[in-house]
Amino acid sequence: MDKELLAMLICPLCKGKLTYNREALELECRFEGLAYPIRDGIPVMLPEEARAMSVDETLHDSPGRAGEA
Repeated sequence: MDKELLAMLICPLCKGKLTYNREALELECRFEGLAYPIRDGIPVMLPEEARAMSVDETLHDSPGRAGEA
């Protein structure tokens, strides 16, 4: 995914920053708990097309996680 494109994309619901998951080919919004798919190199930024992330996925690598210094 192009870094410049990623920097411009935001979650359509909360307008928050997205994280690129290279393995799953998704853009993840940890605030909304949604993962937007990337199909044929094109991010599909429709909430109805997004996958609901599990609690573990949402908390993974989030800032301020309990037990981290």
